[in-house]
Amino acid sequence: MTGNIEVTFLSHHRKPKCAPNPKYPSGIDLDVTHGASVACLANLPYPAECCGVLFVRCKTCGYSIAITTAGRVDDPRTVKLPCER
Repeated sequence: MTGNIEVTFLSHHRKPKCAPNPKYPSGIDLDVTHGASVACLANLPYPAECCGVLFVRCKTCGYSIAITTAGRVDDPRTVKLPCER
């Protein structure tokens, strides 16, 4: 399920100062479910335009998380969220 996920980007208006992690040339898939049996997968804007924070919120259950970005290829591209219903 991705239709009820709201993603907002807060830009820090600066470019990264460090090189990307070569282990993740195609981004990172985050899982913050801690083993929850019910979850949603959200696509994130990838790569982010610059350093900043992605605020991700489920409009159904209210779960929210903040994810930092650097505007590089090793930025998060998806996040799996637990359902709090």
